[in-house]
Amino acid sequence: MNKPLLIVVSGPSCSGKSTLAKKISEKYQLPLITKDGIKELIFDNLGWSDREWSKKVGSASNKLLAYFLDAMLISKKPIIIESNFKKEFDTKPILEKLLKFDYFPLQIMCQCDGQILFERFKKRSESGERHPGHNDSKNYDEFKGILLKGKFEPLKIGGEILTFDTTNFDKLDFEKIYKKIQQLID
Repeated sequence: MNKPLLIVVSGPSCSGKSTLAKKISEKYQLPLITKDGIKELIFDNLGWSDREWSKKVGSASNKLLAYFLDAMLISKKPIIIESNFKKEFDTKPILEKLLKFDYFPLQIMCQCDGQILFERFKKRSESGERHPGHNDSKNYDEFKGILLKGKFEPLKIGGEILTFDTTNFDKLDFEKIYKKIQQLID
């Protein structure tokens, strides 16, 4: 592969995006930029309150992710980004970066049975393990329709697309993902 690789890990909440992105980052020792990582740093430094504040911080986090991505793409080395990227909002800005910096995209679309995804979302939000700034436990109605679909559409940025189904944690095929990444890096 002549072009450096941009790995885009996306999907709905609780579909395994963060877990997968971290595993890839550790295995290949690649930099990883995550929207929630940025969002939680902002919460920790500026505080948190209600869902409207969480949305504002989310918007700022998207802009910071794009800023950090620009700063790293100039390196011409493989990079991973992870977020709940949406085709209608994120295709154009990511495609522009791919063209500007001449990267090849690999999208990994995490998905899951919708009902299982919604149950995971509720369980995680009530567990106390998620940063309280997200206000997840107050947003079941807002997210239910999105989560019941179980997946997002990939961005229209070219490259390759892999599906990573996390419905059954005992049957996760990390090796399929690793094999494809290795092929694209070599």
